[in-house]
Amino acid sequence: MAYWIVVGSEENFRIAQERGFDIFGFKSTRRRETSRMAPGDKLIFYLTGIMKFGGIATVTSTVFEDHTPLFRSKKAGEDYPFRVRVQPDILLSPEQYLDVKEIAPRMAYTKKWPPEHWRLAFQGNLHEIPEEDYQLIRREMETALTGAR
Repeated sequence: MAYWIVVGSEENFRIAQERGFDIFGFKSTRRRETSRMAPGDKLIFYLTGIMKFGGIATVTSTVFEDHTPLFRSKKAGEDYPFRVRVQPDILLSPEQYLDVKEIAPRMAYTKKWPPEHWRLAFQGNLHEIPEEDYQLIRREMETALTGAR
């Protein structure tokens, strides 16, 4: 099982939610990473612009290529063709989203960068992270869901 941070817009996160969170797509530049995805992998959604974690989903299929317009991109012609079927584990509402600035310093993955440059850890569309970071983020999301902050 692998754990992934999906870096994308809140708009694409909402598109997935409106579809019932049944599928998620990745940029055409992510063929190598998505080819390693397998059923059971976990996806954590990092929402760019607002720098928040919005939810977790489980991959339920192998990757497939589909160019049907579904997700939106700032880049003309980018259709997020590498897709996996998913099922939602935790979907936070906007007021429950987790502030990445509060979590990133506690993550093992971000230790590769100097503390003042932790944002570099979230450049690009897809990053594999260690299980301990997944567990940390999942616990924080469960706490946000119960309102026990």
